Amino acid sequence: MSKGTALGKVLSLEEVRNEVVCCKADGKRVIHCHGVFDLLHIGHIRHFEEAKRFGDILIVTITPDRFVNKGPHRPAFPEDLRAQTIASLGVVDYVAINRWPTAVETITLIRPDVYCKGGDYRTAQVDASQNLGPEVEAANRIGIEVAYTDDDVIFSSSELLNQHFSPFDTDTDAWLRNFRSRYSAKDVIKLIDSAQQKRVLVVGEVILDEYTYCTAMGTSTKDPVLACQYHESESYVGGSLAIANHLSGFCQDVTVLSYVGDREDQEAFLLESLSENVKSHFVTKDDSPTIVKQRFVDPYTKTKLLELYRMNDAPLQGENERAFTEALKRQLAEHDVVIVADYGHGLMTGSSIALLKDYKGFLAVNAQSNAGNRGFNPISKYPRADYICLAQHEMVMETRTREASTRDLVTEVSSRIDCDSFTVTLGRLGSLHYSSAEGFVEVPAFATRIVDRVGAGDGFLALSSLLRSQGAPWDVVGFVGNVAGAQLVAELGNRRPLNKIDTAKHIISLMK
Repeated sequence: MSKGTALGKVLSLEEVRNEVVCCKADGKRVIHCHGVFDLLHIGHIRHFEEAKRFGDILIVTITPDRFVNKGPHRPAFPEDLRAQTIASLGVVDYVAINRWPTAVETITLIRPDVYCKGGDYRTAQVDASQNLGPEVEAANRIGIEVAYTDDDVIFSSSELLNQHFSPFDTDTDAWLRNFRSRYSAKDVIKLIDSAQQKRVLVVGEVILDEYTYCTAMGTSTKDPVLACQYHESESYVGGSLAIANHLSGFCQDVTVLSYVGDREDQEAFLLESLSENVKSHFVTKDDSPTIVKQRFVDPYTKTKLLELYRMNDAPLQGENERAFTEALKRQLAEHDVVIVADYGHGLMTGSSIALLKDYKGFLAVNAQSNAGNRGFNPISKYPRADYICLAQHEMVMETRTREASTRDLVTEVSSRIDCDSFTVTLGRLGSLHYSSAEGFVEVPAFATRIVDRVGAGDGFLALSSLLRSQGAPWDVVGFVGNVAGAQLVAELGNRRPLNKIDTAKHIISLMK
C-alpha cells in the first residue's frame, strides 16, 4: 500500500491489521492512537509526535460520525475529512475510521504494541467507565502497553470550534459566553448528579409511537386519494414510558404508573422497552386499546404524511378508576418527586388530581394539548403544583388569548394556579422561565439538526423537573432542558432515551 499521499494512508481496519502484522514481522514497534480529532490543532500534532517516540509506526483511528457524543452539532467535520487531514501529517503512518463507539474492539483487532492516550486522560473523564477504562482493560488483557503523552501545549477542539466555528447565531453565542462566565461544566453536571438518589414517580398515559415508512406513488385513478408504497414499520414507547426511560439514566429509582388497554395486548412489548431500573404499575382500562399514535412517514425526507390515533380517550371510571387512584395513593407515599405528564386521553380524573393536591413532595405537571384533546385538557384543572412546564400553544389554549406576549400569558396562568415555577417551551426560540423570586429568564435553543420534534418536550420535562426539584437556578434548568431537547430532535421519535454520559459530554462541549 502506497503511503505517498494522504489518501494512500487511509485504510480499512482489516488493512491496518495486515500492515501491523507485516511491521511486527520486520521487527518494528507499532503505536496506536484513537480519538475524535474533530478540528486538528497543534495539541494533536504534539500528541502524535510524542506518541511516535514509543516506537516506529504510528496508527491513528478516529471515532465515526455516528458515535461522536458531543452533541448533535458535532462533529464539525465528517469522518472522511478528519481521516484525510490526519493522514496528511508526516508523523502518521496509517489512519482508519473505527466501526465502534470506542477503541476496545479495535485494539483487539489490530493488536499494536502500544496504545497511547493524551496526558489529560490520566485524570478521570466523564465517560471513563465506558471508554478509557474498558480500552485499558482490553490492552492489558492481550499484553499491550498503555502509555500517555505529556501535553505541554493544551488546546481543545471544542473550545476552538465554539470560538471560531460556532453553529449558533450571535445571540445564542452571547448567551453561552455569559453562561460560561458564571458556571463551569462541573457545576452543571454536579447539579444533575445530585438528583441520582431521588425517588421519581411518572404518572401519565402510555403511548406507543409507531412509524410506518411509505413512499407516495401518486393519486388513485378513481379517487383523489394519495397512494403510497409500504416499506416498513417500527415502534417505540412514548408518553409516560419515554419520560421514565429518560429519567432512568439520571436516577436510580424510577417508577411509572399508567393504564394499558384490554385489547391488543401490548404489555410484553412495553415491559421489554423499559430501562432496567424502571418499575411499572399498570391498571387495565376496559374496552380500550393501549394508545397507539401511528405516523406515516416518507423514508427519504422523514416528512410525516398522516397521523392516526388508535385509542379510547373516555375517562377512567368505575373499578378502573378506583384501581388507579388506589395505586396512585400508594405510590405517592413512596416517592420524593412526582412528574405528571397528562396527555389528555382519559387517565387523570378528578379523584386522582385531588390526591395530587395534597401530595407533600415535589410535584411537576404538564397538561398537553394535542390533536386528540385540543381545548379540553387545560392546566388549570390542577389546583397546585411546584413546577409547571407547558408549550407556548398550551398557554394560549389555557388563556384563550392569541395576541398577548408569552410573559403576559405566564403571569395570567400563574394567577389561576397555586404554583410559582413556570417553564414555557418555545421550540426553535428556546424556553422562558418564571418564578416570583427570579423573575423571567430566557434560554436559547441549541438544536442544529432537526429530524423529528416528537418527544423533545418529554425529555425537557424530565430533566427540568429533576433540576427544579433540586432548587437549580432557571438558567441551568433551561440550559440542560434545551440540551436534552437538541439531542432528542436529532433522532426519530423516542428511538434512544437520554443518558447521563452523552448529556454530560454535550454540556462539556458547549461549555468550552
